[in-house]
Amino acid sequence: MRMRNEKAIGIFIVVAGVIILLGKLGVFGFIGRHFWPLLILLPGIALHALYYARLSPSWSLVPAGILTVYGVLFGITNTWGAGLMTRLWPVLLLGVAVGLLEFGLAERRRPQYVLPGGMIIGAVAVILLGFTLLQTGIIYVLAVLLILGGVWLLLGRGRRGTGW
Repeated sequence: MRMRNEKAIGIFIVVAGVIILLGKLGVFGFIGRHFWPLLILLPGIALHALYYARLSPSWSLVPAGILTVYGVLFGITNTWGAGLMTRLWPVLLLGVAVGLLEFGLAERRRPQYVLPGGMIIGAVAVILLGFTLLQTGIIYVLAVLLILGGVWLLLGRGRRGTGW
């Protein structure tokens, strides 16, 4: 009995020493700095897996979608720089939209405002993302769209004679 206790204490001391050594070498700081978005992404994926394994209700897809999108977003900004968040902030809205759309499509008794709300939030997020990604270049896109629309109207849209 005494031999077992000594072995357990010896193993505990060795493990404590290894943990302290790894901490002093910066291993845990490196892992924390570079892989923290996984703490958000993995629960989202796990909630998806639980739903598709029929172990959780359909409403769990709302946080699953949000966590998954946010985990990917924070992984991207963590890898390529937090400065990207100035352009990718509409993805935060997109995460909510994805969660609502997943829930609305999965629920049998389709909640009345979930799908339209998710679509509206998603559309706003995509439009804002387009504006932030194009920033000053959006005026050129708008100008080209106006020119194309005017040419389309001038050429008569096929001239079928149906009027407006």
